[in-house]
Amino acid sequence: MEIREQVSLSELTTFQIGGSARYFVEVSNEETVREALRWAEEKKVSFTILSGGSNVLVSDRGFDGLVIHIVSRQMTWSEDRCLVESGKSLLDFIIEAGERGLGGWEKLAGIPGTVGGAVRGNAGAFGSEIKDFVVSVTALHASTGEVRTVQNEDCAFAYRDSFFKQNPEWIILSTQVQFVRGDTTLIKNGIAETIAEREKRHLQNVRAAGSYFMNPVAPRHVQELFEKE
Repeated sequence: MEIREQVSLSELTTFQIGGSARYFVEVSNEETVREALRWAEEKKVSFTILSGGSNVLVSDRGFDGLVIHIVSRQMTWSEDRCLVESGKSLLDFIIEAGERGLGGWEKLAGIPGTVGGAVRGNAGAFGSEIKDFVVSVTALHASTGEVRTVQNEDCAFAYRDSFFKQNPEWIILSTQVQFVRGDTTLIKNGIAETIAEREKRHLQNVRAAGSYFMNPVAPRHVQELFEKE
């Protein structure tokens, strides 16, 4: 594990702005995550987790602590399921699954960031959410060191929310994903069509944090008013 000092964070976010991390480390597996947490505790410095860098705005003052950058990307395939580590790019994962004839979640193509970040925020687009494909999530408790595998029904998934977002002390290590087996060509076409649709709706070649606005959910009595019209 290599602890670096004064590492610029602007290059690691989609906004491409912000200052430097006082301390910075890349972690590629559970053991290096544990080492980084122990280092922060021993040095009595705060820490924060960074992965894909979308939906992240870094202060120009930087971060006066340890930035733990998750870069774990290993995948273990088993029939129509895959155990994927948190640092894997979501888009790359969707494409690689499609090449195996595994899909069902083509509408998520083009969402920036990593699998871990997508699970934490229950990322979604065009009526599809990642919760629909998660079997289980394995996470590490930053304070106690406990590792727990949580089934989908216990992840408290909601609109752009999850147990892990509400409890940031749990660091997502990996996720088991269930796919729908289909025709490789049709899956690839679905991915391409989704990305093309996203490009039509969003400004391209600009610095952006990603889509971080949430659609408002009207109270039931308001919904009923519209349903009566």
